[in-house]
Amino acid sequence: MTGGRSKKGVRFQHRNGQADGRRSSFSDVSEEGSGSPSRSRKEALESVDEKPPPSEEEQKAAETAKKKANFWTRTLWTFIMIAIFFGALFMGHIYIILIITAVQIISFKEVIAIANVPSRARSLRSTKSLNWYWLATTMYFLYGETVLYYFKHILLVDKVLAPLATHHRFISFALYVFGFVFFVASLQAGHYKFQFTNFAWTHMALYLIVFQAHFVMNNIFDGMIWFFLPAALVITNDIFAYICGMMFGRTQLIKLSPKKTVEGFVGAWIMTIIWAMILVNIMSRSKYFICPVNDLGANIFTGLECDVNPVFIPHTYTLPDYYFLPKATTYSITFMPMQLHALALATFASLIAPFGGFFASGLKRTFKIKDFGDSIPGHGGMTDRMDCQFIMGLFAYLYFHSFIAEDTATLAGAMDLFHHLTLDDQVAFLPWVFRYFVNKFGSIQELSEYLVKHSSQDVLIEVCHIRIQPFGYR
Repeated sequence: MTGGRSKKGVRFQHRNGQADGRRSSFSDVSEEGSGSPSRSRKEALESVDEKPPPSEEEQKAAETAKKKANFWTRTLWTFIMIAIFFGALFMGHIYIILIITAVQIISFKEVIAIANVPSRARSLRSTKSLNWYWLATTMYFLYGETVLYYFKHILLVDKVLAPLATHHRFISFALYVFGFVFFVASLQAGHYKFQFTNFAWTHMALYLIVFQAHFVMNNIFDGMIWFFLPAALVITNDIFAYICGMMFGRTQLIKLSPKKTVEGFVGAWIMTIIWAMILVNIMSRSKYFICPVNDLGANIFTGLECDVNPVFIPHTYTLPDYYFLPKATTYSITFMPMQLHALALATFASLIAPFGGFFASGLKRTFKIKDFGDSIPGHGGMTDRMDCQFIMGLFAYLYFHSFIAEDTATLAGAMDLFHHLTLDDQVAFLPWVFRYFVNKFGSIQELSEYLVKHSSQDVLIEVCHIRIQPFGYR
């Protein structure tokens, strides 16, 4: 009967060419050419052109081509990074600071992205904003501390900047508290674990990256050598660990990095010490490298001027008399104390700093990733290249201020003490200052000539002439 028959012959054309609107499949190739569905499927399968799997030789050729392309990309970007680094190094301290700032931001972005869950982050719009807010707040505090430490004598005499300098730490704390309150207010049911995990992860990234990189920046202000030498020693150690491991490596060093060997580890230590001696002898000849920053506009051509730290001055050391030596026999050796300090830096760069890399390797294995990112073509992420540099920079800062920095009074320190005096004490201090300089120069005329020659602030001379009469000078 007509009413009981199916409408098999009725077809509706669609854009994909199928009668029923479904995507093409093997079962839809033919419904009318044969009464056997299995035969139709067999003919359909035979009509499909399947590519045979690549042979072993083709796979090896493809792998070789891929490695070759990656090698050239890696080599190209290595030279680009070297050119950028040395260009900034010779152009001046401010350019190196900008590079470190970029490294901080990129590395922070890569690390917080590891624990990020995109679907959760999309439903919680405040998560990403808070991460960058924590970064901005931390950098404001750390950069402000650096500027206050080295340039306080400039900030405290400026009407606009003086309040910011005086209350910098309280302002930083207030900014952090605002972010903390906003974080607590943004907690949502069902997302607590993700939000608190992200909070802890972000603070860990701030400590391991931004906080440690802050001390790398302080090394620049103490003298370019305290930035360049530690960084160069880490790079040197990494290169010779690969070379010595490839040539002599037999014994595995640590399971986190199966390719690291004891022979490469020890060989790199020896070569790093040798290179430390070479670099110190070269850089100690230039005041641009050994002087602390007193002019941010200086570069390799203009140089810097300062009283050289005694560690860069060669000393002659005479060995004591020993009972097994003939009488009146003396032995002496002349070298810079900085060479001994370079030995300590090279040892840390060889024996301790690599564990920063091992830590990063363990972190990547935890999250089953090969690299932290792809910021540098052929090299992976920025964090992959800087994992050992952060802890090395922190060590260099602490070592310098513990064993090398001279405990001398500075203009910034004197200005800070004067700023904290009461107004009456500040006024009472001025006559003493004038008397001191008049006695030092011998006369008002010589003092005025010195101020004209060495100061661009003519107001100082006017003050001298105005205050001389009340102070009793004729």
